[in-house]
Amino acid sequence: MPSALRKIPFSLQILLGLVLGVALGYLARAADISWLGTTLDTIGSLFVQLLRLAVPPLVFTALVVSLVSLRGVANAARLAAKTLLWFGITALISVAVGIGLGLLTNPGRGVTLDVAGAKAPERTGSWTDFLTGIVPENPVGAFVENNVLQIVFLAVVAGIASLLVGAAAEPFVNFNKALLAITQKALWWLIRLAPIGTLGLIGHAVEAYGWDLLAPLAKFTTAVYVGCAIVLLVVYPLVLILAGRLNPLRFYAGTWPAIELAFVSRSSVGTMPVTQKSVERLGVPREYASFAVPFGATTKMDGCAAIYPALAAIFVAQVFGVSLSPLDYLLIAFVSVVGSAATAGLTGALVMLTLTLSTLGLPLAGAGLLLAIDPILDMIRTATNVAGQALVPTVVAAREGVLDRAAYDSAGRHELIDDEPPAETPARDRDPAPVPA
Repeated sequence: MPSALRKIPFSLQILLGLVLGVALGYLARAADISWLGTTLDTIGSLFVQLLRLAVPPLVFTALVVSLVSLRGVANAARLAAKTLLWFGITALISVAVGIGLGLLTNPGRGVTLDVAGAKAPERTGSWTDFLTGIVPENPVGAFVENNVLQIVFLAVVAGIASLLVGAAAEPFVNFNKALLAITQKALWWLIRLAPIGTLGLIGHAVEAYGWDLLAPLAKFTTAVYVGCAIVLLVVYPLVLILAGRLNPLRFYAGTWPAIELAFVSRSSVGTMPVTQKSVERLGVPREYASFAVPFGATTKMDGCAAIYPALAAIFVAQVFGVSLSPLDYLLIAFVSVVGSAATAGLTGALVMLTLTLSTLGLPLAGAGLLLAIDPILDMIRTATNVAGQALVPTVVAAREGVLDRAAYDSAGRHELIDDEPPAETPARDRDPAPVPA
């Protein structure tokens, strides 16, 4: 990487790409410069395509290695159970924020859209499809089709089996460790290109959508951004203070590069190496972080699976003139907490939205009304997802007495993004302190 660019903080590089992308996108739309719009679209699409390329090996190897690494963590079962518990607690709070904001703002009331022309999206979700879709017909197909949910299933089975087999599985585990290191190294090169990808993605969004398309859905878009902001700036800080006795400013200083990258890339999985590095620099032991972060990147989706489907369900119900009962709101909460694994993938929350709509008996065509602006919404949703994926292991580590408080208090004082994936396991993490009973 050129030495001149190295001197520019990565956050500033992202910001410059964002500003330049907005300017070029506005220019392409206002002056009707088709070649510029095509160029921005190509740059953004290529960046996302490269992220998709890394997803299958990254998800599989990260989960296998993380599950096996749990044997080196004191009271691993307790930590895993607490992680799942806090995943559920924060998801429940997030969906409550979404429902409350929806009832307060009524995002679909007074909206004039051509509902007669709305069509159900080609990809839809139902409980039957979700359950049957977990198990692949063959393992190769899951990787060829980039079906993250099925890859997660295969990885969990392989990881648990390797854990139980023990020494005989070491060659398989070592192979996965090597492949994970190679994938992370290649992905780190791609992450360095994020400012260019940002320019293309944001520029294309501005050029393609503009205010004319956003205007009818401005109320809903604002509600989604406000809901995510409430979770990011109110709920998460309160959880850090009350549950972890931690300074929220230090948390956000340490995780900002991951949140920023998630916003522009719209990929929890693609951001995973940065998220894990952020969590480790906050003082979370590597063995635990290597389990909690990959697992969270595929199942912990407060933005996509809690806030967004709650607001979207209320929006669709109001647009189509359907009244929701108190039981319906409870169903929204249930789907958000239990079905969030359905959002496993690179970008988007379409499957989770259609799963929620089908559970409530709402028209699936309502999802089609929101597809046009989904990339705009997905940016803040993914940023919220990643913040939650970093929050839970940090809080659990603090509550269980394994968080390095000195590392946490110094978070954010050094540039997080560099040319290397997470370093080798520090000595302090190789022999973690016992977790209090």
